[in-house]
Amino acid sequence: MAPDRDEKRAKRIPIRFLDAEAKGDSSPDISPADMDRIDPENDHVAPADNDEQPATNELPEQAFDSGKSQGDEVEGGPYTAELVATRSELRRVQAENAELKDRLARRQADFENYRKRMDRERLETYNRVVIDIAGKLLPVLDNLKRALEAESSVEASESDEFRHFLSGVDLIFKQLNGVLEALGVTAIASVGEPFNPHVHEAVVTEATDEYEPDTVIQEIVSGYRLGDKLIRPALVKVAKEI
Repeated sequence: MAPDRDEKRAKRIPIRFLDAEAKGDSSPDISPADMDRIDPENDHVAPADNDEQPATNELPEQAFDSGKSQGDEVEGGPYTAELVATRSELRRVQAENAELKDRLARRQADFENYRKRMDRERLETYNRVVIDIAGKLLPVLDNLKRALEAESSVEASESDEFRHFLSGVDLIFKQLNGVLEALGVTAIASVGEPFNPHVHEAVVTEATDEYEPDTVIQEIVSGYRLGDKLIRPALVKVAKEI
């Protein structure tokens, strides 16, 4: 083993560097194989093909170019297109939502107007029917009232049966009057009130100092109305100056 090592060492050619001579150092032994790897311009031995490259923190320019191209692809590629499409779809949905809200508000306003119109028409129909019924019942009520007023002229000699009959007429008058009040029909105040041509109809005038002029002093036929609607004016006697 030792002769072979000495034989290899003998084949090496000694090389002396200028820096080494200045420092007094002896040149290292370089084999013929190392001579082929010497770079004459840089005066250093090039690494062998199988030698490991020195590790550096620098990345090849190709890596930067690759990363830059990938960044461009992220910035202006399918991701941006998807974002633009999403925003466009969002604007479309918002516009559609605003249109639906506007249509809903219009439908609600139309329904509210329809409801009010139906309520008004229903009230008008109700008032018209009540006025028609009351107009047919008021003459009957007037006759009952006249029968009750005749009771005051009945002499004490009248039989009890007749008095019970008048009491029954009074009961019927009160019940019929209650039915009309339940329907909203009310009597017009007349006696002692100033004459109102809108609800009173003067059939007689009388000069008197007991009442102020143009004051109703007697109600001949009662008047009735339904709310603000006049069913029948009251026939009255009005006072005038002496």
